[in-house]
Amino acid sequence: MLLLNHSNNKLECGTDEAGRGCLAGPVTAAAVILPENFENLILNDSKQLSEKKRMLLKPIIEQQALCFGVAHVFQEKIDTINILNASILAMHLSIDKLLKTPEFIIVDGNKFKPYKNIPSETIIKGDGKYLSIAAASILAKTHRDLYMERIHEEFPMYNWKQNKGYPTKEHRAAIKKYGITKYHRKSFRLLPEQLKIDL
Repeated sequence: MLLLNHSNNKLECGTDEAGRGCLAGPVTAAAVILPENFENLILNDSKQLSEKKRMLLKPIIEQQALCFGVAHVFQEKIDTINILNASILAMHLSIDKLLKTPEFIIVDGNKFKPYKNIPSETIIKGDGKYLSIAAASILAKTHRDLYMERIHEEFPMYNWKQNKGYPTKEHRAAIKKYGITKYHRKSFRLLPEQLKIDL
């Protein structure tokens, strides 16, 4: 059973990101403040749920949250500031979009930078412990997946509709065959070393 609050603050915001390990597309973060009486029996860490359940939960969270924000940080910025900094930036940008100022921020993972003067705490596997982080993980994942499905139309040969930019064998084979696109992260190792050797 996931807990509603970590601190005693009523306006506690949970934040999480999706797409850190991808070879293409943005890293996307969401921030969510849930009402005190929020309950949902399906809600869990987005990685534990099917795509169908995530898409079912997306409008429920968006309608029932006190407020939420979602932000993308795109590949050009990732290549400039690195993926960890880009992930934290995406979280900060998603908190910027909240219509209410949180009194406390709980963050999935173990890395965060202070946001304004608001106290925060990182929680490893927080998306499996707290409802607001789980809700943020769902929104980050579904918004990013929808973005990847849109750019799939432009470059269908990489099958982003299916792999969402993650380093699957199929995605790497397409990079080897077609090269890279404007959406690929150039600072990432896009191909394993053995595929780069010219024989």
